[in-house]
Amino acid sequence: MFSGAMVALITPFQDGAIDFETLDELIEFQLEGGIDGIVPVGTTGESPTLSYDEHKKVIERVVKTVGGQVPVIAGAGANSTAEAIEMTAFAKKVGADATLQVGPYYNKPMQEGFYEHFKAIAEEVDLPVVLYNIPGRCGAGMTPETITRLAELDNIVAIKEASGSLDQASEIATQCDITIISGDDSLTLPLASIGGKGVISVVANIVPADVKAMTDLILEGDFVSALKWHKKLFALSKGMLTLATNPIPIKAAMAMLNMSSEELRLPMTPLLEDKKSILKQTLTDYGLLN
Repeated sequence: MFSGAMVALITPFQDGAIDFETLDELIEFQLEGGIDGIVPVGTTGESPTLSYDEHKKVIERVVKTVGGQVPVIAGAGANSTAEAIEMTAFAKKVGADATLQVGPYYNKPMQEGFYEHFKAIAEEVDLPVVLYNIPGRCGAGMTPETITRLAELDNIVAIKEASGSLDQASEIATQCDITIISGDDSLTLPLASIGGKGVISVVANIVPADVKAMTDLILEGDFVSALKWHKKLFALSKGMLTLATNPIPIKAAMAMLNMSSEELRLPMTPLLEDKKSILKQTLTDYGLLN
């Protein structure tokens, strides 16, 4: 369930509201592209600016639309342990297969705080947990030792590693057997070289079949062929995600490809016009635009 190509799905908006019709279309596009899993309302899904009611409605809609065809790993994290438990319980109630649990942000817990936070969630709700370690967005991150302790808990099955450090991932792989998933598109293949099993991908919003092609080769052990896909995807993923904070560039790209609006919610703002010309060229070079 926790390997291969999984998409960090955007949340489409139209005139300030969630565009559920487009959301359904995006899910169908992912399924047609052979995606291995769908991850709604994470960072890319703009969870910080969704109300709790909206957050729950997106999880429920995604689960219903996917209809069991692939696993749904619902973003259910919070910087309040009680709120994370509430959202996780809801995800279980509506049929999500697992939850993605981001490290508590802003309040900057100590390592023991990280451990007790995730332990409480895992013990309170009987649903598989994918930890999400992204210190650059949370103000603090987990050490390999903390992750190793958490891996001993029954419901904690995988970690989305977005620290950008191969040494960190190597230490995790050395210390325990938790499934390591890349949280950075550009590092999917490098992480696989030390045991990574796939990616929760931003760029899969527009090229799910290509990301799937690479992760299939990785899981088959054909790293020579996977390297060809890595090189093709690298310019797209790295180029796009260095233009502005995620999900600003991916939403701009999807608007250019007529997949959804580029609408975001404050404090996120649209991609600047000079950056749009760079993005358009990147999409053209990849073969997505003429």
